[in-house]
Formats: sequence, C-alpha cells, structure tokens
Amino acid sequence: MEIQPQTASNASNSASRTVTDPQTPSGSALSSDFETFLKMLTTQMENQDPLNPIESADFAVQLATFSGVEQQVRTNDLLADMIAGNGASGLGQLAGWVGMEARVTGHATFAGAPLTLAPEPDPASDSAFLIVRDGNGTRVSREALPLNADTVLWGGVGENGTPLESGTYTFELESVNSGQVTSTKPVEHYALIREARLGAGGVEIVLAGGAIVPSAEVRALRSPDTPL
Repeated sequence: MEIQPQTASNASNSASRTVTDPQTPSGSALSSDFETFLKMLTTQMENQDPLNPIESADFAVQLATFSGVEQQVRTNDLLADMIAGNGASGLGQLAGWVGMEARVTGHATFAGAPLTLAPEPDPASDSAFLIVRDGNGTRVSREALPLNADTVLWGGVGENGTPLESGTYTFELESVNSGQVTSTKPVEHYALIREARLGAGGVEIVLAGGAIVPSAEVRALRSPDTPL
C-alpha cells in the first residue's frame, strides 16, 4: 500500500475571480433593434398624412423610446469594456499563481512522483476507501485511508501492489459507516500551475500535464516547498 498520511498543510484558500465572457450576442442584437427602430421612425415621419399628422404627444413618446434605446446601447458597450478590463485585471492577479500548487478536482497527471491528495471523509464514517480510476474510467485500485489525515500521498500502486504507468487518473472517496457506504465523492489533489490565461468562460489555469481548470474551481493554493 502506498498511501501515506500527512499532517495538516498550511494551504490557503484561493481568492479567485471569475470573469463573464464579453462576447455575447446581446449587444449586437440590441444595436440591430436600435437601427430598425430608427428606420421605422424616419419612415413614419416621411409618410405621415399631412391632413392627419402624428399627434405631438405620440411623437414625444416615440422620441423618448428612441432616446432610451440609444442609452441602453451605450450602456451595454460600456459594460462590455468594463468586463474586458476586469478580465485583464484578473489575469494579472493570477500571474502570481504560476509556479504554485493548486488544489483541484478532476484528472490528475501521474508521472512517477507521488501525488498529494486531500480526502474529506464524512464526519460520521468509521472507515474510508480511496478508489482510483485510469484515464478510461477503469478502476485500478481500492485502498483504505486513515480518517484523521488532512492529506495523503498516493504512490501510483495498483490493486496487487503493481506499479501503475504514467498517465491521468481520477480519485474518489468512499465513506463507510457500519459496513454501509454513506457517500462516494471526488477527491481533490494538488497540481503545479504552469499558466494563467483568459479562456472562453473567463480566467483559467493550465496545470502540469495540460489539464485546464477555471480559476473559480481552485480550492486552495500552496507553495511547492510547503511542509506537509
């Protein structure tokens, strides 16, 4: 068995910012409606009956509507500029994350060195088991875990003690009480951050091994030199 319990780490919670994608169709659609409204109003003025012109009150309402649409277009353009600026600002702040280790869920890249896992058994459980699956979703091991360890080291060993090949793996935690499984949930792991960038859904980080994770999904950060 290659599971090694460790003492509580000093990892700090992340304070990441999500960024809304400014490239939404609402602005262009609103601009199109604005142009259509302007053409309709001009056509109405050019073709009104001279013997029965538009009432001044109706004309005032239409002009007010015209002004409101114009203001909304300008507001949307301003918001788009602000969102783009916030995205660049968030990216600049995350530049300091590069070289740190992020605590995340999902696929972990195993390259021979032990991986640090952060299991969280149910409070009422009397035992817990780590389930490991390879990149194809096939279970490769199921090992007992200590209940009082904040983090554990996984050494890449299979069911019968056979060393596993390098590749991607996912981890699940089975919490058991009186012989009954009470829950099965993903186990977080620590991975080195290689890059921070703006993606389609906002600011995201690229981990060692190539996995891409939204910055909002980072649960904690720590220095690679943090004592375990």
